[in-house]
Amino acid sequence: MKNKFLRHQISGFLSAVILAFSAGGCVILAAGAAGVVGGYVVSPDTVEGSTSRAFEDVWRAAKEITGIMGRVVEENTAQGVLVAEINAARVTVTMVSINASTTKISVKVRKAFMPKIDLAQDVYTKILNSFER
Repeated sequence: MKNKFLRHQISGFLSAVILAFSAGGCVILAAGAAGVVGGYVVSPDTVEGSTSRAFEDVWRAAKEITGIMGRVVEENTAQGVLVAEINAARVTVTMVSINASTTKISVKVRKAFMPKIDLAQDVYTKILNSFER
């Protein structure tokens, strides 16, 4: 009986810790080690950051990279939203012009309602690295 009570307490504690971290709104810096170039993991399915490139440059790069990795399904330049399908996952790239030379970029990926942060990081990194060519 004592063992069952202890297991229940540990299970409850772990659940509370996981809930606190997932609902805490904490932004995790994932530079370098996780493969995100100056980006932040802001949710289980989204990576975002800013680049010192004009909106038009980021739009072209995002369209090119998502087109190479999969296929572009929807694009709305006015709203800065590009939707693609890559490896059966829905990839949404959102771009917002901060000023003439800075653009905020956000990459969200879900596959069958499940977050795919690894693919979001890959797409984000490839878009930013395409400027170095």
